[in-house]
Amino acid sequence: MFFVQMSGFPGSGKSTLAREIAKETGAIIIDHDIVKSALLQSVEGTPIDAKSTGAIGYHIDWSLIDFLLSQGRSVIFDSPCLYDEMIEKGTHLAKKHHVTYKYVECYLNNRNEINNRLKNRDRMISQIKEITSEEAFQYTIKNSKKPMGLKCLVVDTSEHLESYVPNVLNYIGE
Repeated sequence: MFFVQMSGFPGSGKSTLAREIAKETGAIIIDHDIVKSALLQSVEGTPIDAKSTGAIGYHIDWSLIDFLLSQGRSVIFDSPCLYDEMIEKGTHLAKKHHVTYKYVECYLNNRNEINNRLKNRDRMISQIKEITSEEAFQYTIKNSKKPMGLKCLVVDTSEHLESYVPNVLNYIGE
């Protein structure tokens, strides 16, 4: 059993890779965008800011992950990993349920390619449409949070999916 925490800028390929890992391993994906979008749709017309919706969404995500791991299921958390709290909660739940913790970062340092991906996907209400600030993009790329003292896998998602999936599965131990 394992818990994989995905990381990477929106549009970098996290969801695509998470679906492929799940297909190969039978793991369950908790997708933060689905949870946050459902929350935004359920409160449509009610004044609530995106930050609050994100925080509530993360609380739901972590509760689902805790429950699924307690049921003996492998889990993939599909979400950008931008806060230290994300690493703390992820490693805590892996220890609590005695599962292997893995961290996979999808790395694509190409604003034009990411914008192309963002524009050509079926976008959920919670997802960004495009990157408008190169400075904010570079800041986010350089400041993703990683667990200290644990081997992490950074995947160059500018390559074809088939070229790096075997390496990811090997890293996870599948």
